[in-house]
Amino acid sequence: MSELLTEIGLPTTYEKSLELFLGKSWEDSLKTIENLLGNKPPENLLDEYINRMFKLFETDLKAVDGISEVLNNLHFPKCVASSGPYEKIYKTLGITELISFFEGNIFSAVDVKNGKPSPDLFLYAANKMNSKPENSLVIEDSPAGIKAAVMANMKVLAFDQFGYNHLIPSNRGKSFSSMKDLIKIIDDL
Repeated sequence: MSELLTEIGLPTTYEKSLELFLGKSWEDSLKTIENLLGNKPPENLLDEYINRMFKLFETDLKAVDGISEVLNNLHFPKCVASSGPYEKIYKTLGITELISFFEGNIFSAVDVKNGKPSPDLFLYAANKMNSKPENSLVIEDSPAGIKAAVMANMKVLAFDQFGYNHLIPSNRGKSFSSMKDLIKIIDDL
């Protein structure tokens, strides 16, 4: 994203790209891009972004270390509730060989009116999973997702690669930095 935005006249660093777009839907990201550019970006921006991203996925995308073991040891219903479009979700889960853990329980921001940080997507997913928000646990890696989970009245565990743990109220969850720790953290909740 940062490379593409720089090419269209909006110089953006990797760090700034994470800050602005991580965990947000394309619609929300596009609004930010238009606002920063002061006009509409090229019409092929999304197609170009997806093409480049998928090309990188094919060569560089790897599952987070330890996630398969975690998913194998979580014995309750699981789902994906992603800001990405279905095409991206299925692509990433397919390449990382994680799709079998979530078949039939994959939800996208395209299913709701407001994407993260609004709680809409998590509330929608909880409803589809027949779970009450207060009984739901969100494992999240973005500020927008952490805020959405908190607003949805769900517990949240933040896979904190970027220092977002300050976004979690102490009574609503915690952060972790290694998947090896996740099962124990969940057991201690």
